Amino acid sequence: MSTQITIIRPDDFHLHLRDGEMLSAVLPYSARIYGRALVMPNLIPPVTTAEQAENYRRRIIDARPEGSHFEPLMTCYLTDSTSPEALKAAYAVQAFHAVKLFPAGATTNSASGVTNIRKVYPVLEAMQEIGLPLSVHGEVVDPEVDIFDLEAVFIERILKPVRKTFPELKIVFEHLTSKEGVDYVYDQDENMVATITPHHLLLTRNDLFKGGMNPYMYCLPVAKTFKDREAVRKAAISGDERFFLGTDSAPHPAANKEKAGAAAGIFNAPTSLGYVTQVFDELSALDKLEGFTSIYGARFYGLSPNGSTVTLVKRDEPVEMDWQIETGGDVVKIFKPDTPLFWDLVD
Repeated sequence: MSTQITIIRPDDFHLHLRDGEMLSAVLPYSARIYGRALVMPNLIPPVTTAEQAENYRRRIIDARPEGSHFEPLMTCYLTDSTSPEALKAAYAVQAFHAVKLFPAGATTNSASGVTNIRKVYPVLEAMQEIGLPLSVHGEVVDPEVDIFDLEAVFIERILKPVRKTFPELKIVFEHLTSKEGVDYVYDQDENMVATITPHHLLLTRNDLFKGGMNPYMYCLPVAKTFKDREAVRKAAISGDERFFLGTDSAPHPAANKEKAGAAAGIFNAPTSLGYVTQVFDELSALDKLEGFTSIYGARFYGLSPNGSTVTLVKRDEPVEMDWQIETGGDVVKIFKPDTPLFWDLVD
């Protein structure tokens, strides 16, 4: 017998849609599930001004499937030269819902990111004043630090000094992956929150190397140990409003994944809500699902929950689908871990 659950339509508070043909190819998968999404600004060139954000927002709106009411929430790419005054002016007209901190060189299209956090302290002071959240890619860029420790070291070197200097600044610790990260958020007040991805609820670093190097399990931050995954899972199902969904769905053409120097990123939009529901089901926490996916994030960003619902059904057999989509003469492969998917969204 199948199981069914209906929840308020979720929001995705960390999404990469890219641009051009890729945008048109991947957007329908997010628009089918989510009412709103916080869209990351790491295009080439990055989205750094209100005008660029509005132009990008219009391209997303134009790419929506017919009848879709999906709402993109735009973000500003923080650079060493970001102007506090320009940011205040953009926020006054609601051009941005958050500012994204990419440490320079930390991940995809982050070359224009911040080279030294102190260079942007005037911007952070302005953001604290107006209540504009800082969304952080929480890893340091240091070849002397083990890749599995980048998040923990980021807490020590970046987050703790920033929190001490700007205690009222709203900060979103994106795509949390480590026990150290979870424990840190628990120790903070309501101004420090975190997003959790579907793939970090499922994967450990073993999945990256199982059967040989698998580029489709490679993302940044990388998946970590079983202990880390357990901490992230417990945070997700805790009912603590500081933890909510951000898929970090990040599409790349197969040509950029299946090569030396494979691009980091997992395209999980089509299966994201199904896998999150499945994890909550396995942990006997379906009663906490709606808060994590549909309420806590909206509340943090000052939004009302979506006015519609979605329904998921637990199938008796694994969900079948075409696990790739075509775009730009190549394909983008959908997140497909070893764990079969049984929870499916129904129209």
